Amino acid sequence: MSTDTDSAPRTSPRADMAGRLTGIARADLPASIVVFLVALPLSLGVAVASGAPVAAGLIAAVVGGVVAGLLGGSAIQVSGPTASLTVVVAESVQHFGWAATCFITVGAGMLQILFGLSRVARAALAIAPVVVHGMLAGIGVVIALQQVHVLLGGTSLSSSFAALVALPEQLMSVHKGDLCVGLFVIVVLVAWRRVPPPARALPGPLVAVVTATLLALILPTHVERIVLDGSLLDAVGMPAVPSAGLGAVIAAMVTIALIASVESLLSAVAVDKMRPGHRTDFDRELIGQGSANVVSGLLGGLPIAGVIVRSITNANAGARSRAATVLHGVWILLFAVALAGLVRQIPTAALAGLLIFVGVQLIKLAHIRLARRAGEVYVYLATVLGVVFLNLLQGMLIGLVLAFALLLWRVVRVTIVAAPVPGSRRWVVTIDGTCTFLALPKLTAELAEVPAGTDVTVEMTVDFLDHASCEFLTDWALEHESGGATVEFAELGSARMATALAGPPQRGHFRQVIDQVIGPWRRTGNREHRIAAGIAAYHRGHAHLLRPHLNQLRHRHDADSFFLTCADARILPNVITNSGPGDLYTVRNVGNLVPTRGGDLSVEAGLIYALEKLDVRAVVVCGHSGCGAMEALHREVDPGAGLGDWLAHARPSLERYRLGHPVGEAAAVAGFGPVDQLGMVNVAVQLETLYAHPAVRRGVEERGVAVSGLFFDLATARVIEVMVDGIAEFDDEGRRIAAEPV
Repeated sequence: MSTDTDSAPRTSPRADMAGRLTGIARADLPASIVVFLVALPLSLGVAVASGAPVAAGLIAAVVGGVVAGLLGGSAIQVSGPTASLTVVVAESVQHFGWAATCFITVGAGMLQILFGLSRVARAALAIAPVVVHGMLAGIGVVIALQQVHVLLGGTSLSSSFAALVALPEQLMSVHKGDLCVGLFVIVVLVAWRRVPPPARALPGPLVAVVTATLLALILPTHVERIVLDGSLLDAVGMPAVPSAGLGAVIAAMVTIALIASVESLLSAVAVDKMRPGHRTDFDRELIGQGSANVVSGLLGGLPIAGVIVRSITNANAGARSRAATVLHGVWILLFAVALAGLVRQIPTAALAGLLIFVGVQLIKLAHIRLARRAGEVYVYLATVLGVVFLNLLQGMLIGLVLAFALLLWRVVRVTIVAAPVPGSRRWVVTIDGTCTFLALPKLTAELAEVPAGTDVTVEMTVDFLDHASCEFLTDWALEHESGGATVEFAELGSARMATALAGPPQRGHFRQVIDQVIGPWRRTGNREHRIAAGIAAYHRGHAHLLRPHLNQLRHRHDADSFFLTCADARILPNVITNSGPGDLYTVRNVGNLVPTRGGDLSVEAGLIYALEKLDVRAVVVCGHSGCGAMEALHREVDPGAGLGDWLAHARPSLERYRLGHPVGEAAAVAGFGPVDQLGMVNVAVQLETLYAHPAVRRGVEERGVAVSGLFFDLATARVIEVMVDGIAEFDDEGRRIAAEPV
């Protein structure tokens, strides 16, 4: 639902009304004047470009401001006649006549109301952006081609092809006065962007059209001007039922309804991004736009849509409620009724220059670059050419079909490569993508390259595997192995051969892959076979990935860190440090302790070996939440012989915790319970013990060895740094954040 600022909590009716009037006077009134000044020349230009009566643009601007402003789902969006509809409206006027076009506008509005009532508004946002961008660019090209003839002193032609063919002849018969006025408008619009902000408070289109009108008055040659018969009230007329075929009429209605709906929704999305907290009710917006089109058509106005330029202008001008949109429509009505004589002084070439500038702006280089980067430039170009040389609806359909075809190709695409492993008699076949029966020809050709009797690893990074491809791979493997070779399937993707033939094929999920790689064994089946099954899964899925790396390490150690952690099976050192085989020299014991007495030398032996033989650069102690050793220590439970003697090494940690260790206090502030507080204090105490060890101290002084503590919170999977006097968390860049030293 849209968020209006005028829906604040009420105190009393009088106070509420006073507050609303104050807000309108301070914010909405100035914004409405700015939008009015922008909308007036654009509405006139759109009417001229559409081949409709000039007053039709003013009627649509009034209705768009008042009706769509009151009924729409956005409090900030401004509606009115739009350049994106000029092409289809011009075609409608040419084929059906103006009165019948008004009837089509009423029908399009009713369709929009049905769209809103059926709550399908968000479905319109699913149209591929590249098609929308191509449609807008095509409209811009059509507008520019049509209006360049007007700028040269001629009239707009019926089609883009005719406009292109007639352009050389038009260039030979240029009317200098019209050309001078039109080029002047374009120059002013381009230069206005470089004017300092204080002066730029006036809208560029208004400045360009007003100054061009004054220029036309002093030029020594004749300049064509707008024809406006009577006043705005005289132009109001009822629509007429088209005499053409019903199919063509319905097609025009659907085209106008779809284009107006898509543009309105995209404009509303842009406004929402500019105004945090403002949320458009998209279904209500379509109902409001449809109602405005019904009223506009009944009064003899152009079709209406939410216009991004006016909406952004309204937002930037500080509009806070619907009052700004409604008032801008009121100002246009007053101007059209009281000052119609001024409208008749505006040169048609001035509006042509304005529309050429607007049309060129619809062709955005950013959209072209985005289409090229996304590999969708052909869809973009096809949509543009379809809109320019066929019509708007056919151009959009061509773009949508190509966009869907591109999506389908990307979804079903699979890359299959068979190649020998250098220096080995083994071949590797990689299958990456979606493996379906469509891939069988390519799969057959690649597998035929594998020599008989050669060991093969089939790497499958696939997210979908259907019955046909799975059965083919299985049969090929059996046939290849019958010649004495071996075939290993390394399934890295989310789709698995083991389940491909068990039921209908389903697309796998990345979460399933994670579960298969690091998930625990299922609590079903024979426990005695879990190790064997795990080894089989490892060979099938990951052994070939480790093989090259471990082969490089077979004659040397390459550990970078000594990692002391708890023996708890839930702690995964390589996972939580994002490290691989050979990176961590890991020592594990109950409670991640560094014994200092009692004759236990296991940790010291590993520590000295890592520091003096492996030349590690870091020494790490890692505790974890929910540690059984820390719970037994905290509760002072006698765990029995052996384990009790071992936990005696942790008694200093318990004593320091009870005395109020700063790490424990920081952990309490962070919301951790007593056992986890003790666990963090234990890590800090082990760090102090390590700092005092001669080998560690020598490594720190001579080689800059880093000594650090970690704490793994199982509930949140967070890794927390533990220092001797506090704790800290890590951000995504590895920097300390939220430190709580005491």
